[in-house]
Amino acid sequence: HVHARIGFFYRRAGIPASQRPVNGGWIYGGHLFPDGTSAQVFAGTTYTEQAEWSGSARLMNVHGNTVSVFYTDLAFNRNANAGNITPPVAVITQTLGQIHADFRHVWFTGFGTHTPLLRPDGTYYQTGQQNEFYSFRDPFTFEDPQHPGVNYMVFEGNTAGDRGTPNCTEADLGYRPNDPHAETLQEVLDSGAYYQKANIGLAIAENGSLSKWKFLPPLISSNCVNDQTERPQMYIKDGKYYVFTISHRTTYAAGVDGPDGVYGFVGNGIRSDFQPMNYGSGLVLGNPTDLNTAAGTDFDPNPDQNPRAFQSYSHYIMPGGLVESFIDTVEGRRGGALSPTVRLQIAKSASVVDLRYGNGGLGGYGDIPANRADINIAGFIQDLFGQGGQSGLLAQAANANGANGQVVRQINQFVNQ
Repeated sequence: HVHARIGFFYRRAGIPASQRPVNGGWIYGGHLFPDGTSAQVFAGTTYTEQAEWSGSARLMNVHGNTVSVFYTDLAFNRNANAGNITPPVAVITQTLGQIHADFRHVWFTGFGTHTPLLRPDGTYYQTGQQNEFYSFRDPFTFEDPQHPGVNYMVFEGNTAGDRGTPNCTEADLGYRPNDPHAETLQEVLDSGAYYQKANIGLAIAENGSLSKWKFLPPLISSNCVNDQTERPQMYIKDGKYYVFTISHRTTYAAGVDGPDGVYGFVGNGIRSDFQPMNYGSGLVLGNPTDLNTAAGTDFDPNPDQNPRAFQSYSHYIMPGGLVESFIDTVEGRRGGALSPTVRLQIAKSASVVDLRYGNGGLGGYGDIPANRADINIAGFIQDLFGQGGQSGLLAQAANANGANGQVVRQINQFVNQ
């Protein structure tokens, strides 16, 4: 976590999943940002480690190649025992770069300037001074089709206030009037549930370059219910606004239980009375967790737990309903890997796994289809004619075809001159 870097993978488009290698044919392209550039946000800050955590990316112009990356920039100041000397510093940050592709590979340029956008305010969103274990991360930006040109950001946060302050309310509990199973507010507070105060934050862009943002009150709060609503996103389909997030069994408050997985809420706009999907459960994709068995942490599982509980669906629902899965723990080594893709059918307030997709509902590993083709012209020419002593595709074709390749060789020679 404290050394994480953002990297990228790429693969050739247009190849059916059945014809790809088992890993989906993805090629690792390396770190996205030049070394050291994301640390510029913390100039003047004392820290021992610095990391790049998740976020999202957008093409700034659908006909161009400028990519805006919104991510979580983090600085840790820790002692030799990995304890915090001072609270971690989380900053939602933007950086701009350019994406390029030719017939051989994909690469990026730019990303040299990193602009801090948002730090928790202590009014809506908890700060490190209020709670050293606070959450402030995972920015996802989008344009609201009901208000063209207006851009919003959702992110994971915690409700502002000092950690351990028992300030949940009756409204936070969410019980219907006269519910015979309802707990009293005092019973909930006595359980210590007030340590769990996750929310899904909201901000609005104040300029067209998306480099200036203003906080708005949270979209959804889970005070006294859960402490993590990770990687939220807004998914808009058929006039409905779906807020998807992931959470964990181990982050629920005392007296509340639920599996690791994707949770969804649906409304009619940005500011809606969002309701949990799927008959009020909110669960969209869950792991085969046995809720009768006590929870263990990801890296210290209860022996009675189903080991499949540590495969998480997922951290992003793509257009068309495709969802990547993530194995959280593989052979006891901290880390993970992609698993088969699944596809959701989403309509109104319900979702189901599409069993027609792939093999019984399981698609290829990392089955992320391309939706457009852009070729970097300079890279394309280099591929054809070669560069720096390397033969291009035309030269290779000429050598393979003997005398029939003479014209190709002459063209190649002319261009190189």
